[in-house]
Amino acid sequence: MAALKYAGMDDTDSEDELPPGWEERSTKDGWVYYANHEEMKTQWEHPKTGKKKRCAGALPYGWEQETDDKGQVFYVDHINKRTTYFDPRQAFTVEDMQVKPKRYDGNTTALEILQDCDLSDKVVVITGANSGIGFETARSFALHGAHVILACRNQSRAIKAVSLITDEWRKARVEAMTLDLASLRSVREFAEIFKARKLPLHILVCNAAVCTQPWNLTEDGLETTFQICHLGHFYLVELLQDVLRHSTPARVVVVSSESHRFTDLVDSCGKVEPNLLSPPQKEYWSMLAYNRAKLCNILFSSELHRRMSPHGVTCNALHPGNMMYTSIHRSWWLMTLLFTFARPFTKSMQQGAATTVYCAVAPELEGIGGMYFNNCFRCLPSPQAQDPTAAVNLWELSERLIQERSTPPQVL
Repeated sequence: MAALKYAGMDDTDSEDELPPGWEERSTKDGWVYYANHEEMKTQWEHPKTGKKKRCAGALPYGWEQETDDKGQVFYVDHINKRTTYFDPRQAFTVEDMQVKPKRYDGNTTALEILQDCDLSDKVVVITGANSGIGFETARSFALHGAHVILACRNQSRAIKAVSLITDEWRKARVEAMTLDLASLRSVREFAEIFKARKLPLHILVCNAAVCTQPWNLTEDGLETTFQICHLGHFYLVELLQDVLRHSTPARVVVVSSESHRFTDLVDSCGKVEPNLLSPPQKEYWSMLAYNRAKLCNILFSSELHRRMSPHGVTCNALHPGNMMYTSIHRSWWLMTLLFTFARPFTKSMQQGAATTVYCAVAPELEGIGGMYFNNCFRCLPSPQAQDPTAAVNLWELSERLIQERSTPPQVL
């Protein structure tokens, strides 16, 4: 092409040679378009290949872009003292291809997912973030500019976790706030303090959990595993739902577990059995309580998304990985021993946090929710976890439990 030769470059791609009467031009921001002088029209697609293109990179050394009196862009070659309306970068155009989402798997780390992400405009709250997956999730977000709040029961451990992150990057915006999910009063106080600060909330990660706990009742009279894993998070979201709505697009991420498959909660009519959620001591088995709480997580996530998605708030649940070595099993020496021996074969905390981070930031999940993920892949949860009737029943039961226990008694 004459224009290429004038610019000092040869046409190296015969497939892109234009038919007679056509001319290749570019916009000021580098997008290529094609002018048909015979029909006096322009189009973005190449007349032969049908492809769209844009100019790649900066102008060659010595070239400068200017605009003439008619508003047309032209290019000045200061080295050879000449001008042209042909963008010299058109010799190195690239096809305008839709960027496909990256594929991740069980070996992906949270930091790999966040590579090149700028989260400086995001506020993130993560429950149980002083150790394990929660800490790695908080660290990953903070190292990418987010304002991260570690919502933890143990403040000394939370402050130490904050220090570890700020030691790694002194500009990290990370802080600790007190939140004890085993106390509905504490949940309410956390929400009140957070809302008083007038901060937005773009990402809420319901991560905190306990497992293999001996039977114990919380100050609200409910079994500990159920309240910490489910009801405390349910109440937290209920209290912060207005902040989430005003921060749209916002996401809630609920950390569940594959162990949800090994239990049930509903009767033949689809009703959730309250005694299965908070059983008496003689009917309590710690692992079964944990499994049921994790099933609650998925049902809650699904119903939350159904209710909140019309307001720009989405929710997904996830399994962080099999045989994760965390402190969640510290209450049962046998489980701790098992995980100690298995540790060389388990995921790292960074790998365990990957699916949480993926659900929180993946562009392809914008506006999409009500799903369950494992190793950054969508998968189907158990049939009972997919039951919309069970999800509604659990939601209504959770509301009743909170109303009965969180409202101070009337003084007669």
